[in-house]
Amino acid sequence: MITMRGETMRYVTYAIVALLALVMMPATAFGQQAYEIGVSGALTGPAASTIAPAIQGLRLYVNRLNKEGGVHGHPIHLIIRDDGGQASNAAANAKQLLSDDHVALLINASLSSTYAPMMKMADRTRTPLLFAANAVCPSQAFPPAQRFVFCSSGISTKYDGRAAIAFIHDHASGPVRLGLVAMAIPVSRGGINHAAGAAKKMGMKIVQKEAIPPTTASYTSFATNIQDGKANWAYSWAPWVTEVKTFEALRQLGWNGSYAAVEQPVAENELKHLKDSKFYIVSSDSLFSEKLPIQKKMMRVATSANAKYPADEMTEGWIAGMVLKATLAKAGWPATRQKVLASMDTLKVAMHGLRGGPILWTKRNHFRTRQYYRVYHWNPSSGSIVRAQDWKAFVVK
Repeated sequence: MITMRGETMRYVTYAIVALLALVMMPATAFGQQAYEIGVSGALTGPAASTIAPAIQGLRLYVNRLNKEGGVHGHPIHLIIRDDGGQASNAAANAKQLLSDDHVALLINASLSSTYAPMMKMADRTRTPLLFAANAVCPSQAFPPAQRFVFCSSGISTKYDGRAAIAFIHDHASGPVRLGLVAMAIPVSRGGINHAAGAAKKMGMKIVQKEAIPPTTASYTSFATNIQDGKANWAYSWAPWVTEVKTFEALRQLGWNGSYAAVEQPVAENELKHLKDSKFYIVSSDSLFSEKLPIQKKMMRVATSANAKYPADEMTEGWIAGMVLKATLAKAGWPATRQKVLASMDTLKVAMHGLRGGPILWTKRNHFRTRQYYRVYHWNPSSGSIVRAQDWKAFVVK
């Protein structure tokens, strides 16, 4: 046995104490050398099927970026907290992320019910707040933008409806008798109201407007109302279950009209499943049928990480990661909230084909200066998804 006495023992004791202090040191101490970014998202609850894949896409993007050296040689510490789509949870998450974790940027990836408390916290602490990963872009990001509110998500109640109605107008063979379909929740009703305003300006006749409760088991009665109104086109801006179930109920009734729906993460697989040439997806993102190099990279990253969700449901999260990287690269190191805000005020992020053009923010416009849409449907002849309309730009005012 080796014994230690005197000075040697003291050195060993000091070394052990120092090692224990290092091991027990809070994670935040190590985080001083990382960019601290906070996310409150609906990883559980009714919106999880839409939001969770995008959040995983964001996480995978950041993990890959960190392996490549991070930004300015510093990793991104992504702190993700579940809010279940509940306002109280989002408020608690924001408070903790801001006061305990000292994040330089907040990200909301959740339901609209969580927006107000997070905006309030962001405004109080002067922290930039990014709505991303399939969160619907709030009106506060549009001109004239609220100071701390930004949005990278492609989902917009206002412009989605304009794009869908413009597509219907351009592709209808005669007068349009339009049925509109919403879920009976405020944000969905808002999306349909924007579409209704655009339709009236283009001379379309709205024959039926349905607001379907979230707990609906049978969509037959709502579909019957649209059919009885002799609609030859229908448009739905709603959670996917409402969009697709209403369409399926219409087809079961023998309705042979055309149906446009706003894109959701599962839309591409549903097009392959339905194989209906008159079911159109209005999308601000490229579907994976495009086989872009960046989409192939996303698939490789998802496969190597044994991802829970398929890569084609992660696009919005990947875009959020691209925006995050560009923001921090411009902000430099260390990235204070003030520097991140200044970076985001005049930011341009290339989309590499995932969208029709870059995300471009100005001090007045925190959405983008142009919003682009493609429309997809199933082509029975080729047995594949094809474009019904290529990118069409809408100027954001």
